[in-house]
Amino acid sequence: MALQFILGNSGSGKSEYIYKKITQEAAKNITKNYLVIVPEQFTMQTQKKLVELSANKAIMNIDVLSFQRLAYRVFDELGIKNIQVLEETGKNLVLRKVAQEMEDKLTVLRSNINRIGYIGEIKSLLSELVQYNIAPEQLKAYIKSGKLSSVLSAKLSDVLVMYEGFDEFMKDRYITAEETLNILRGVAEESNILRDSVIVFDEFTGFTPIQNQLLCELFRICEQIYVTLTIDSREKESFYSCVGMH
Repeated sequence: MALQFILGNSGSGKSEYIYKKITQEAAKNITKNYLVIVPEQFTMQTQKKLVELSANKAIMNIDVLSFQRLAYRVFDELGIKNIQVLEETGKNLVLRKVAQEMEDKLTVLRSNINRIGYIGEIKSLLSELVQYNIAPEQLKAYIKSGKLSSVLSAKLSDVLVMYEGFDEFMKDRYITAEETLNILRGVAEESNILRDSVIVFDEFTGFTPIQNQLLCELFRICEQIYVTLTIDSREKESFYSCVGMH
């Protein structure tokens, strides 16, 4: 695997450069898979840009995907059909159910739980915990560490009640969208889509631990990975020193 960073200031043409390179390479290597991974909100405009840059206005062997769409694409390829993903609306309903069942155990959050949008805020927080690989057991240990103020400890204790209730409901029934990347990591080596492919990661400001774990697996099985990074040109030398490159 070869890894290449494309560095530059915001608006310096990093995306334009790598998209031109990919479309030209893809046209010469029509049997190779090229994957451009961007945040969900950029998939459509990225696909449009690649089509515009392509010589024949078609991108036959280039796929533009988000992390989640990449997971589903590989699951389809491998015939993995038994994954039940709970979508955002479903999460809200489950958390509402958990809040009603666990109301007696809640303290700080109890008075706010019926406020409009409050369940959605709890859902977002739990999603962050999952993305950063913080399991209920780890959160419990942190609360018990004695490093927190009494107010924060009480709030996180209520979050833990909701987290454990949500986790118990999900067990052996569903997974969240955030957890699909863990499954993808486990089956990535079996995928012909991923093996020996060329992958571009663009428009990301950073990666979560779950995404980083998947990246480590992709580094092992892909032929080439490009990553665009927004960085002041004056900081390039410092960046290369930090990652051990010259």
